[in-house]
Amino acid sequence: MLEKRAHEQYGLTMNAGPFGIDSRPALIVEKYAETQGKGEAFHKAVMLAYWQQARSIDEQAVLKEIAEQVGLSTENFDDVLASPSFDEEVSADVELAREYGLTGVPALIFADRYLVVGAQPFDTFKQVVEKILEEA
Repeated sequence: MLEKRAHEQYGLTMNAGPFGIDSRPALIVEKYAETQGKGEAFHKAVMLAYWQQARSIDEQAVLKEIAEQVGLSTENFDDVLASPSFDEEVSADVELAREYGLTGVPALIFADRYLVVGAQPFDTFKQVVEKILEEA
């Protein structure tokens, strides 16, 4: 159903990767990418790899290849994945999500008070933005 909706509403062809994987390694590498000014590029590349190329983003070789594609140094890639500081940053993000009451993905928070959880139609986002603009 999600694949059909993505195609009909957004013109996207989905070819999702395997379910039940551990996305934490990808989140750790994204923290590293952010320190190098390439967080957004890495994030987009990981999403493309998982949702359209059906790649397993919990595999170190896949993550390393994506990191190289966006221009990250992978010389000490094992150290990046084992980094306690990046792991702590991911844990802090997970805890913040729990505090916000996030129960699904995607989850977007608007104006620090409106939460939209799950894949929603464009009109839902439009209504939230319009409400925020009215209140401003």
